[in-house]
Amino acid sequence: MLHKVQGIVIKYVKYKETSIIVNIFTDKFGLQTFIVNGVRSAKAKGKMALFQPLTNLELVIYHKDNTDIQRISEYKCSHPFQSIPINIKKSGIALFLTEILHKIIKEKHETEDLFSFIHHSILVLDHLTTTFENFHLQFLLKLSNYLGVGFSPTDEIKFLVKEENDNALLERLHNEAYEKSPQIDNRTRIRLLHAILDYYRVHFNNMGEIKSLAVLSEVMH
Repeated sequence: MLHKVQGIVIKYVKYKETSIIVNIFTDKFGLQTFIVNGVRSAKAKGKMALFQPLTNLELVIYHKDNTDIQRISEYKCSHPFQSIPINIKKSGIALFLTEILHKIIKEKHETEDLFSFIHHSILVLDHLTTTFENFHLQFLLKLSNYLGVGFSPTDEIKFLVKEENDNALLERLHNEAYEKSPQIDNRTRIRLLHAILDYYRVHFNNMGEIKSLAVLSEVMH
């Protein structure tokens, strides 16, 4: 049966000569795996750009319950990025957040609130011209509310922070809009990020090593 859905690209791997297998987080069916044939061929004319991290897609899909790999009938970009692909800091943030999302999102059912939050946040990141250096911190703190492990500066994250003022900074980052992010120096930003990641590891056993963390640290200097 055909369904029209909105999707956010999470990760893809190459498959055979010209195809890919891609994880897409959808509004109606949660995280789904699709095979896309021929997208890496010479005739595809740049269609691989549509499957880069966090790209927003409008999709018409064939969906079958209890099937591991679904198929896509039609796809197009719903909100072409203006800055994420060309801003090295934003690209680093996008790569990092994609890896985190791939590790923790496992739902295969409708998750409209979670989808809306991620979709809105990505568009904000793309449009921000300033104050986006803390975006990944704010995103992870806000995301926790939608995953059932909502951050509270008075709860167990206390034992993860290293400095007296860290709890207050984490609370501000959690509560402030992306556009009103507080000024934080890079050393503090790194320390807070590690505290947040430790918090996630408490709640998600499969976090493991974050390979993109080194890239993020390099581009944010």
